Amino acid sequence: MTIATVMIHGTAGFSTSRIAQLRLNVGRAGVRMGEDVVTIMAAVAVFMCAHLIEMAMWGLLLMALGEFHGFATAFYHSATNYTTLGYGDIVMSPQWRLLGPLEATNGMLMFGLSTAILFALIIRLAEMRQGGKGVFG
Repeated sequence: MTIATVMIHGTAGFSTSRIAQLRLNVGRAGVRMGEDVVTIMAAVAVFMCAHLIEMAMWGLLLMALGEFHGFATAFYHSATNYTTLGYGDIVMSPQWRLLGPLEATNGMLMFGLSTAILFALIIRLAEMRQGGKGVFG
């Protein structure tokens, strides 16, 4: 499952890069703050979709393992694990209980990856607005 989520996030990162490049090509990125906010919002939307797909995949895995019979409950449980919220109102059987912390670890890594890519995008856009000069120096 971790490999699948990394692949989805890789696709999201590539898509974000393409969106930024397309907006740059038409003069909509790296020029004005308002336009850059639109670029960042598009990137956030792509990563949000990636996270939701990954939570759904974890939920489907939990259903396939027989932990849950309905997708809504499986998705809810997956979302609380993936986001490390962990309400604990639904507990898995001892046989599969370790999947909870594994999913939480996977979610933290994917949120970290999203954050890193978004931060790099924000820095790059700010540098472009400043004429290529470094943001921090």
